[in-house]
Amino acid sequence: MINKNLKRQKRALKTRSKIALTENKRLTIFRSNSHIYAQIMSSEGSKIIVSASTNEADVRSNNNGNIEAASKVGKLIAERALEKGIDTVAFDRSGYKYHGRVKALAESAREAGLSF
Repeated sequence: MINKNLKRQKRALKTRSKIALTENKRLTIFRSNSHIYAQIMSSEGSKIIVSASTNEADVRSNNNGNIEAASKVGKLIAERALEKGIDTVAFDRSGYKYHGRVKALAESAREAGLSF
């Protein structure tokens, strides 16, 4: 279990170093077994500008760890980002595979108006 998490963290570090060179704002996700979280950070990662998760009352349902909930979070983060004037971000999937909940969140954010 520790090796699996360490490998994911190494992949995440690799992508974050490449994103830092582009100096774009960063859409970062974290997924647990029961929830999914998304936040948009400044380019250096020191300030969180917008965030959304399945812990919020707007999105909370009986099953928060599924693809449907992830797509709701993607739409919500895109709407909040557009309100703040952010339309272009770099997608940081935190070392997770672009599959399932991660893919659903990314596609719904794109459909709602974010470009990455």
